[in-house]
Amino acid sequence: MGIITKLLLTVLALLLVSNYVPGITVTSFYIALIVAIVLGLFNIILKPILVILTLPITLLSLGLFTFVINALLFWFVSTFIDGFTVDGFTSAFIGALIIAIVHSLAEKFID
Repeated sequence: MGIITKLLLTVLALLLVSNYVPGITVTSFYIALIVAIVLGLFNIILKPILVILTLPITLLSLGLFTFVINALLFWFVSTFIDGFTVDGFTSAFIGALIIAIVHSLAEKFID
């Protein structure tokens, strides 16, 4: 799947999440596009570092701690982009989980 397809899928997933998950707000398509780009960059740069630093916890939880890392990155992005708000960890966790599900379904059906 191409980068543009993944980016647009993330934007659509963000807009979907903002409509159905209480506590997550995205004001416009443009803001969702910026959030998708920043979230993608953080997942490329910061996520591997965080996974390595939390490797013992990740191994003990059989990899489920990566969902927590995704939620924390999702919540962190909301702290410095105006127009994108996440009210708490629970909302961030649900939002990151839905985006991960959308991506995995897209990988399965598009490729």
